[in-house]
Amino acid sequence: MKYISILGSTGSIGTQTLDIVEHNRDLCVRALAAGRNVTLLEKQIRQFHPVIAAVWDEKDAADLRNRVADLSVKIVSGMSGLIDVVTEEKTQTVVTAIVGMIGIRPTIEAIKAGKNIALANKETLVTAGHLIMPMAKAMNVKILPVDSEHSAIFQSLQGFAPSQVKRILLTASGGPFRGWTKDELKNIRVEDALKHPNWVMGRKITIDSATMVNKGLEVMEACWLFDVSLDQIQVVVHPQSIIHSAVEYVDGGVIAQLGTPDMRLPIQYALFYPDRRDLGSKPLDLFEVGTMTFERPRPDVFEGLDLAYKAAMAGGSVPTVFNAANERAVAKFLDKKIGFLEIPEIIRKAMEAHTKIDDPDLDQILMTEQQTYDFIESRW
Repeated sequence: MKYISILGSTGSIGTQTLDIVEHNRDLCVRALAAGRNVTLLEKQIRQFHPVIAAVWDEKDAADLRNRVADLSVKIVSGMSGLIDVVTEEKTQTVVTAIVGMIGIRPTIEAIKAGKNIALANKETLVTAGHLIMPMAKAMNVKILPVDSEHSAIFQSLQGFAPSQVKRILLTASGGPFRGWTKDELKNIRVEDALKHPNWVMGRKITIDSATMVNKGLEVMEACWLFDVSLDQIQVVVHPQSIIHSAVEYVDGGVIAQLGTPDMRLPIQYALFYPDRRDLGSKPLDLFEVGTMTFERPRPDVFEGLDLAYKAAMAGGSVPTVFNAANERAVAKFLDKKIGFLEIPEIIRKAMEAHTKIDDPDLDQILMTEQQTYDFIESRW
């Protein structure tokens, strides 16, 4: 039996993780954490019988306690509740599917407790990779990527020494506005940006895909996960989303992971690594695919990707500013308070206003996040 806990159980990754649990009887859910979706979390508790469950707000926790009073499950709240979830005694692997920098501290505590991490929270490595990766190594903890692209890279690296890697080919769908001009992006509606052509994802990450900020975050994450430099990563726009990413080796050989777009594959691979199991998903039919195409990214139109490279090159606390500014800008766009093209504008101005901290500790990372939020709220 493999015991897991899930941060973000009511979101897209969390619900698909539970779908995998439902079809694998040797997986057992020990703990669940969600934001505010008490109704869905109650259903998950009744189906999967965790020993502990967390929500962020104590009022929601009180509501949940009343709902599941007939069950022997402990209901907790806040950051201390998230930490209780990830450090649950029997848990072996924590799926970090929570959105935002709120996931950093629980991930650190899980690593300290010796739990393997199935990582679906980009912010953890983007802002605190210099803290997370050495700690995981010291604790002999596995960081197993759940993002489709990073999982594809991870799969393509199996059996080869890191010294044999020449570069990583990080694929991107291009989002719903691939091929559009900057003028055409001026009046984009929220409803348009939420229509991803290939993937079903949460609202925030879907907007990040539309701006190409998501790919910038993935570039930074890949540097930490695979110990490569920025100039060893090439972003390739691949609209069909069949090649999920690839690795080029020093002899010129390229190994890629292909498949139909289905997030359950990288989730299941992380949970059962190094084993593979039948997923029951639609098989890849190359005859049906017919043609696969590739394009260069367009940073002149999708400035978010270019800003991500600048943040990564600057290092220190600047990636935290990039990430925090994007989080707040996307929230404002989803609330229809700003336009689509204002998202990269806000990120750029926040980065320009920031005084870099070279080697930030966790408190300084969180302080930088708050300072970035304050800067944005004072101007937009």
